[in-house]
Amino acid sequence: MRIALIAALAMIVVGSARAELQQAATPAAVDGFIARMHLTPTGRMPYRLFVPKRYDPAKKYPLVLWLHGSGGIGTDNLRQIAGDQIPGTRFWTTPAAQAKHPSFVLVPQARSATWLGANGAQALDVLEKVGKDFSLDTSRIYVIGQSLGGLGAASLLLERPRLFAAAVVLCASDLPQVGGDKVARAATIAHVPIWAFQGGQDFPKVTSSMRAMIAALKKAGGHPRYTEYPGVGHDVWLHAFKEAELLDWVFSQRRQQP
Repeated sequence: MRIALIAALAMIVVGSARAELQQAATPAAVDGFIARMHLTPTGRMPYRLFVPKRYDPAKKYPLVLWLHGSGGIGTDNLRQIAGDQIPGTRFWTTPAAQAKHPSFVLVPQARSATWLGANGAQALDVLEKVGKDFSLDTSRIYVIGQSLGGLGAASLLLERPRLFAAAVVLCASDLPQVGGDKVARAATIAHVPIWAFQGGQDFPKVTSSMRAMIAALKKAGGHPRYTEYPGVGHDVWLHAFKEAELLDWVFSQRRQQP
């Protein structure tokens, strides 16, 4: 009897210690962004998820997928919502924005400086998992990214052209270099509403590539919106997320049926 009691107490102590360790290892919520980890077929991916304050599983909600730039790379599940990633993540979660457009904001974290390949595949796995856990409006999934993440947004659009309702691309270097004719590649996503933002004084290669991307989309029959700020460098996010029309424009878009 005494041995069984000691064993039971030991299990309680061990279980409590494990719970404390797990709690300590889980980053705290930041501005409503809860920390989660997803085990995907290609590895573990940390991500942050903003859930509408009055979430009701009986309703359907839109989701913004934010792909961070190089400042968000890592495994700490924090950098992707900190520093220069704040404008692009908090724009959708202010009380005013959520009152008008209650929505989820999903922010995966890439381990390396690319959203091509494994990182992009993992981000899509996480998106699928969130769709199983919560009630999402699958006709209103939006992909948005800056710099490295802008390139990632274009890449995921090309990979899944019927998944996203719209895209916002900031200071991306180009349509992904996956081979083939630029206009032919652009034709696969010409039906998707895209709003691109670029600084006129950004790195010349980035500026010229963004202009070429927009030209290719138009030549392919698309109708992208393009805003270029004269005198602005690479940090175009400091201006784009002050655009009065952006919030309503994004949430007014719905995925076209195949």
